[in-house]
Formats: sequence, C-alpha cells, structure tokens
Amino acid sequence: MKQDIVVIGAGIIGLATAERLLARGANVTILERNKAGQESSWAGGGILSPLFPWEYSDHVTQLANYSAKQFPAWISVLQQASGIDPEYEISGMLILPPNDSETAMRWCSVRGIEIEQSTVPSILSIGKEGGADSAQIRDRSLFLPNIAQVRNPRLLRALISRVMQLGGRIIENCTACRLNTDRQKIQSITSSCGEFVADYYIVSAGAWSTEILGTQALQLDIKPIKGQMLLFKFNTPPIRNIVVQNELYIIPRRDGHVLIGSTLEDVGFDKRTTISAFNQLLTQARDILPSLQKMSIKRHWSGLRPASPSNVPTIGWHPIIRNLLLNSGHYRYGVTMAPASAEILVNEMTGASQPFDISPYQAGWEIN
Repeated sequence: MKQDIVVIGAGIIGLATAERLLARGANVTILERNKAGQESSWAGGGILSPLFPWEYSDHVTQLANYSAKQFPAWISVLQQASGIDPEYEISGMLILPPNDSETAMRWCSVRGIEIEQSTVPSILSIGKEGGADSAQIRDRSLFLPNIAQVRNPRLLRALISRVMQLGGRIIENCTACRLNTDRQKIQSITSSCGEFVADYYIVSAGAWSTEILGTQALQLDIKPIKGQMLLFKFNTPPIRNIVVQNELYIIPRRDGHVLIGSTLEDVGFDKRTTISAFNQLLTQARDILPSLQKMSIKRHWSGLRPASPSNVPTIGWHPIIRNLLLNSGHYRYGVTMAPASAEILVNEMTGASQPFDISPYQAGWEIN
C-alpha cells in the first residue's frame, strides 16, 4: 500500500489500525484530540475476554476470542520493538456466585472453551458467612483458566513506540472539526491544527466517533458510557486470578497493584469522578476481598467507553462515502478486540479474505 491515510483517534483501535497499515507500506497520520492512548483505552482493566461471555451474542465473542488468540504474537513484536513489556499474562478468571453455572458450562462445552467449577479461595468472601448453605455456596464459583490480561497503559506506550518506529505521524491536541465531502468522497479534513488531505480516512475516535462523522454517521449509534475505577497497591499480589462478581471485577497486576472496576454510567461526555461511585466500588470490593480494608486507595479515575448496541462494533467502509472507513463502537472490549479489528479493516481496504463473516460488524450503518 502506498496510499496516504488519515486515522482520527489515537486510542488502542486507531493505533492498532495504524500499525497494521504502516507495516503494509502506507503513509499514516493520526490525529488525536487529546494525548495519544489516554482515553478509554488507558482507563480500562485490560481483561482479554468479556466478563460473562455466555451472556453476549456470538458476534461479540467470535471477534473477542479470535482477537485474544493474536495477543501472544502481537505482544512479542511490540515488546521486542519498543523495549516495553505490556505484561501479557494468563491469569485465569474466577467468577464468584451468584452465577448461572449450567448455562456457562453448556456454552463453553459447545465451543470447546475450558471451564471448571471451583471452590472460592479462603482469602475471598462470598458475603454472609456461617449460614447453613455457606459451605455449598463456596463450591459454586466458575473458573476460566485461559483468560489473559494485559496492562493497557504499558501496551499503549509500546504500540505508540511501534507506530512511530514504522514512520507513523501522531499529532496530539488536534481535533477533527469537519469532514469536507464532495461527490461521495472526503476531499479534506478541517481540524484545529490545519487542513489534512489523504486518499483514505479512518474514524476510530471511540465515544467521539459519531460527533466527528456528523451527518455522515447515518444510523450509527455510538455514545459514551462512563466507567469509574479504583487502584490499590499491595507489596505482593493478594490474589492470582482475575475475580468477577456480578458487574464488579478485581484485577491483580504482577507488581501488587490491584484494579477495581467498573461502573456503567450513561451521563454523556462527563468524565468527572463521583463520591457515589467511589463508595459503591469500594464497598463491593471490600466485601469480596476483605484485605482491602487495610489498604489506602492510590487512584480513582474514569473513562468514556464507546457504547454500541449489543456491544457489536462497526468496522469497514462507509456505505456512501467511498474513501471513508470506521473502526469504532467496541464498548468495553476495545483492547481485547484491537488486533482483530485492525486486521478486518485492513483486509477490507486491500480486498483480502476475511477470517469469518464480517457483515455483523457493518450493520451499524443501516440506512432505513
């Protein structure tokens, strides 16, 4: 590829897309309204799987699973090129009761995914202890041993380094203001830092994607959903596995950091942290991991996820504008889906065969 390509958005999706394009020989400029890799891609937990995969459509789990399998090789390339270790690790994921074990076991069995019933470790609490059913409840957790995690701030730094190493240009604090279209093509982009002209334009701006597209968004439904998180630091990791109960997750890092997440708040483009979310996360986390009672909180932050209907992203060509593509709407799983989403988009641009039917990832444009 020798085309000039402008990518709007330097989150995990935009960077992964740019990396793959650069490796193919394209000239790529990335416009980022803030700092590269500092929005929802940075703010999330880095679990490389949906929390309860059996509760999602096959369109979500197919893309997530295919993408997760690419991480070992991808991380190896990024680490070797950048010298930064993204801390890819197969942690396993423990799902505490209450859970739908029958549905989960059946779903995993049909798809050949390893799952086992497990006992809740003594370091974790399952709520009210001492009742008649306490021992039985402790035997009702589910364990997915092959679920991995990555430390997404480190992954983003490695990816930024790789993109620049390949000759990509990242322009920060540069807001795309208007797509200038004529004859079903974008002729240029007007931005806060000047005009940009390219052969192709890719919008991968997460929660801001529909705002950038303007009238060209058609029926696309991508909106911000805020998630707030807490960070603790132990001398050594208090637990080995990712732990999930209901919508709360606890992620242990190698160096003793522990992430607690996350809320789901439909409040528009409001990134402010709140006392109510702080108290909610802290109370729930301490109920599960009592050792947190003695630990001070190191940080409290939020991010805006690009929510889309049923968590299904939109990847591919715009149905009307001939040189415009979208790679956005990954909701909670942008990090997980990044390498596969980049592969699908570049396959579309080059006419290469796809790994599976990608029509579900183009339905978000639907014109009534």
